[in-house]
Amino acid sequence: MAPPQKILFPPEKICMDWQQRQSAGAGLYNLGNTCFLNSVLQCLTYTPPLANYLLSREHSQLCHQQGFCMMCRMEAHVNKVLHSSDSAIQPWDVVSVLSRIGEHFEPGMPEDARDFLRCTVSAMQTACLSGSSDLDASSQLTTVVQQIFVGFLRSRVTCLSCNMTTNFYQAFLDLSLDIQAASSVTAALENFVKPKQLDGENCFKCSKCDKMVAASKSLTVHHAPRVLTVCLERAEDFTNRKISKVVEYPECLDLRPYTSQAAGEPLLYCLYAVLVHSGDSCNEGHYYCYTKASNGLWYKMDDMSVHYCDIDTVLRQQAYLLFYVRKLQEND
Repeated sequence: MAPPQKILFPPEKICMDWQQRQSAGAGLYNLGNTCFLNSVLQCLTYTPPLANYLLSREHSQLCHQQGFCMMCRMEAHVNKVLHSSDSAIQPWDVVSVLSRIGEHFEPGMPEDARDFLRCTVSAMQTACLSGSSDLDASSQLTTVVQQIFVGFLRSRVTCLSCNMTTNFYQAFLDLSLDIQAASSVTAALENFVKPKQLDGENCFKCSKCDKMVAASKSLTVHHAPRVLTVCLERAEDFTNRKISKVVEYPECLDLRPYTSQAAGEPLLYCLYAVLVHSGDSCNEGHYYCYTKASNGLWYKMDDMSVHYCDIDTVLRQQAYLLFYVRKLQEND
């Protein structure tokens, strides 16, 4: 991709470690089937680089957007949660604009937490681009939101006839992992990057051979995001049944073996939030989460309830979404 013509947010201003240290903030009242929203908002609130930016109130000081602005909403919400003296607050700043975040969201209706996360990050990105028309694609990737959450995958296809390789690149907000045949996140990641055969109906059109050929396809993380979100796919194919098994996940994850340059230095990420879905079906149930506050302690957040817990409890959950923040290296 071509270099950006304009840098919308200087990357050196993104603070990966907490600038303020305190215990967990307020819980969130359930305003009618809003556990999906509450759990996602809590995970975002304790995302260090995002929280640092929103706590600075830099966005609202510079925002000239008329009407709905998701960044202004998130800024107001995060400041309320982390500065409130109440044990819980009502998240009306976000609930009141639910249909603006995603047209398919309806008040009082249960929704999928991953879908809400994606829509919320997309709405924040749109807000960051407000007033910046006709930007090239590379420049759009330089918002504070994109620089925190978005990475790139490389899909490399190798023709088995002539050995020519073709690369394709795709942005990702989360890594979606198949857990049916995996007992751990590392095993699922190994399956994710394992080369797959393309043949039969899935043959590849090789530009050198100028025909449909058998090929090998491999996926790797080409550009690692500052914040890595991992989705453990719990819906069985073509059914509403849920894969309820516990999948092991590490507190510290080295992403390097799953990148395009797998032989480099370790690429370490630290777990800071776990979002859990309880229930037998993916279409119903309850969401709650575990988050690591800026004081380094873990808390279980279940709507208005916020309670301290230990890391062993955190690592034993039937996780749906895992949130990792990149660990700063000495030379960073």
